Amino acid sequence: MINLNQIVTTFSKEEKLLFVNHLEKRNKRNDTKNIALFKLLAQNKLDSKGIFIKLYNGKQKDAYHALRKRLYQSIIDFIANTSLEEENSIDMQVIKYILASRTFLIREQYKVAYNILDKAEAIASEHLLFPILNEIYHTKIQYAYANPNEDLDVLIEKFKANQKNYFLEDQLNIVYAKIRQITLLDQHKLNGIDFEKLLEDIFKEYNISLNESMSFKSLYQLITIVSLSVFVTKDYFKIEPFLVKTYQKLQHYKSKDKQLYYHIQVLYLVANTLFRNKKFNASLQHLELMQEHMLKQNKKHYSTFKLKYNLLLALNLNYSNQQTEAIALLETLILKKHKDLETVLDINLSLAMYYIQDENYKKAHTLFKSFYHTDNYYETKVGKEWVIKKNLIEIILHIELENIDLVDSRLLSFKRNYSTYLKSINQERVITYLQFIETYYKNPNSIKTEQFINKVKHAFVWVEAKREDIFVMSYFAWLKSKMENKPLYTVTLELIAKAQTVN
Repeated sequence: MINLNQIVTTFSKEEKLLFVNHLEKRNKRNDTKNIALFKLLAQNKLDSKGIFIKLYNGKQKDAYHALRKRLYQSIIDFIANTSLEEENSIDMQVIKYILASRTFLIREQYKVAYNILDKAEAIASEHLLFPILNEIYHTKIQYAYANPNEDLDVLIEKFKANQKNYFLEDQLNIVYAKIRQITLLDQHKLNGIDFEKLLEDIFKEYNISLNESMSFKSLYQLITIVSLSVFVTKDYFKIEPFLVKTYQKLQHYKSKDKQLYYHIQVLYLVANTLFRNKKFNASLQHLELMQEHMLKQNKKHYSTFKLKYNLLLALNLNYSNQQTEAIALLETLILKKHKDLETVLDINLSLAMYYIQDENYKKAHTLFKSFYHTDNYYETKVGKEWVIKKNLIEIILHIELENIDLVDSRLLSFKRNYSTYLKSINQERVITYLQFIETYYKNPNSIKTEQFINKVKHAFVWVEAKREDIFVMSYFAWLKSKMENKPLYTVTLELIAKAQTVN
């Protein structure tokens, strides 16, 4: 049976209202039960059997299954239509041009059709949309007989050159999929993987070479693939030389100005890696370059990257002893709506953490109220790792606010939902850390004893400071601040400074 419950839990409040409105417009009869079924699913209080009894008094099982199938199809139609309405990308615009041109070609309006195709080709070439360019050249070649101004040989050469780029992009997509599969299947072994050797072997298998024949987009894709190596291990230190070296190659790439979007993406990845390695000055220098490129071409990509840029800027400020500036910056962004939901959520969570570091627990609590969706919803939108971070920060916050009942329930919920997953990815230290938090929460004085300090010292497999993830250090700083009875932000900066001395 289709798991409608799981699908409906991903709907926001606004989407639920829009979907009910969508059903009301489509329903031709008053006795249709699809809205009633959707509302019961949205409430998430009854299982399938309970809903069946509620709607059909436990009778007409075939009618119930048919209703579920119709609702499922309505959900698919609604999501597809909504996505098309919201889709404002370059890709969609060029596809519309191609469709329009083909209509004019069928109507033998060849001059109009080719003018539209020329415009589509110019945009697709600028943005390196190889699959779409393939369709454009295919159409132009097909109707070349009707356009005497078109040089067929030139068209064929363009088509062949684009096919090479298209094929390379597909090959890189296969590499990406293989690497991603390895990170999912062998997460517990990732610390022992020689990632560069793995990448080299896969490149040889698919006959891919890193040279100037690759597009800027392909090189960005390559950097994204390499970045997967730190998806679980968090060893940003290991990939930093590769990222910086590859960016130097990108800088001298002859078509870089035509590939501005991917240039900005690469700068963000490099700046983020340098931040994670506690190299704040170098990160800020790359952020400055990123902003310069965001302002190019009449700020063409400015709105796309604005939130990412400001979030990373605030992170650098916060960990460089400029917390007031970091908080002020993010406070201007928390009410902004943006299609980059992941960054919006990261901004809110980061600001909540800054408030906790600043001992402004009421503001942090107010901000946490904005996370009103279920954990399942956030997992589908931004992933399990973000949800785990949110829950850990929330537990710390409720301890500081002395919300005893909430602490107990959050601790129990966290263990039940994430212990197995954390063990599966070799992150048992999160569970150990949670145990220490619970010890402090139940008996605050016990964590200042020599026995507890030694227990903490021997409980973790410590990573050398320069390689330790900056956010992991932030969580540990909270426990350390309680053990030493010192302000959290002070302890956080002390740990960062210690790591920087060995960088």
